[in-house]
Amino acid sequence: MSDQLVTIERDGHVLLIGVNRPDKYNAFNLAVIEQFAKAYEELGDDPELRVGVVYAHGKNFSAGLDLAEVGPAVQKDGPDALGGDAKYDPYGVYGTPVPKPIVMAVQGIAFTLSIELALASDIVIAADDVRFRQLEIGRGILPFGGATFRAPASLGWGNAMKFLLTGEEFGAQEAYRIGLVQEVVAPGEELARATAIAQVIAAQAPLGVQGTLANARIGRREGPGAAAAHLTEILPQVQASEDAVEGVMSFLERRDAKFTGR
Repeated sequence: MSDQLVTIERDGHVLLIGVNRPDKYNAFNLAVIEQFAKAYEELGDDPELRVGVVYAHGKNFSAGLDLAEVGPAVQKDGPDALGGDAKYDPYGVYGTPVPKPIVMAVQGIAFTLSIELALASDIVIAADDVRFRQLEIGRGILPFGGATFRAPASLGWGNAMKFLLTGEEFGAQEAYRIGLVQEVVAPGEELARATAIAQVIAAQAPLGVQGTLANARIGRREGPGAAAAHLTEILPQVQASEDAVEGVMSFLERRDAKFTGR
């Protein structure tokens, strides 16, 4: 897998998606962006895959965009240069988000789009050595992968503005305090922990997981009223599923449920 800029590996119902450009601090060039979006498409479209784990090879998650290559493409094509024209937009900003949960493992340098991927993910596990920094304003531009609106909504206005407007670096404990990450672990343990959480999610009923995720996203984006309307729409479908029957039977028979996604 050393020649792949983005590796993919199946672990049961979990797809591990690894950024693999460690000699360049895993900076996202156009090829990485394209392969990353393709991995999300595989996760989203394969019914056997239920959860994705996003991580990076090497000591660092990512220094951000490879601006020497991506910068001119952004000037020419706008946000589509980030993969906005792909089937599933990893940032869920300019295109359709992947319909399955993403657990992210992050370590070392995690600049710019690394934070935006964390904000677009559902659960984030950070190594204690992580170094976050949203430094676009120091380069004469502004974040365009969702940080400007997701960070204030998810982390609180002051917490978001502090790192968005100063470009200052912050570490794992501050990220945990403001809610950017959900757990902090020793360096080297972040991928194993993220994968373990993903496996727990993958063992649940897929229709229930995806319905929960979709409803929560609608609630965050459009408010409680829209979420309630969506819930009324999807609930009968989930309740009529084979997995719903299996869930009841497993409870009555005092055993673990075996869900099929039907």
